[in-house]
Amino acid sequence: MVILFDLYNMPEDIFKVIFSTEQQEVVAKLLLQHIAQNGGEIGKTEMSLFATNLHDGKIVSKEEGRGPLQSEVRVSYNRRQFYDRILTPMKSLGIIDYDMYSKTYKLSDRFNKVMIKVGLMWLRELDKLKKENQ
Repeated sequence: MVILFDLYNMPEDIFKVIFSTEQQEVVAKLLLQHIAQNGGEIGKTEMSLFATNLHDGKIVSKEEGRGPLQSEVRVSYNRRQFYDRILTPMKSLGIIDYDMYSKTYKLSDRFNKVMIKVGLMWLRELDKLKKENQ
C-alpha cells in the first residue's frame, strides 16, 4: 500500500493519511473500535461476522461531535471490498496482526515501528549523501 501525504498539510487523523475515501476511514475506525471492545483481539469468525454485518448494513455508527439527541447512521460496505481495501492494507501496514496459529486478529504497534525504521533509513541516506559530497 502506498501512503501519500503532504508535509505541510498533514491531517490530524491518521486514517486520513492512510485511506483515500471518507467511507474507508469510517469503516477502518469501526473495525479498530470493534477489535478494541473485544479485548484487542478477535477471531476469524468474529471478523467474518463483522464483515457480513457491515455488508448487510447492520452496523450503526454515531459521528463524532454530534449531540446525544441526533440519530445514528447505519454503515454499509461491500464485504469483498472490506477485505481488499480495509483489512488487507491494515495488515500489511502493521496496524493489525493476524496470528495464523490461533486464527486471531490483534491490534498492533508494528506500524509505528516500521515508520521509525523508514525515518532511520532516510537519515542513513542523508548521511551517505553528505559523505559523498565532502
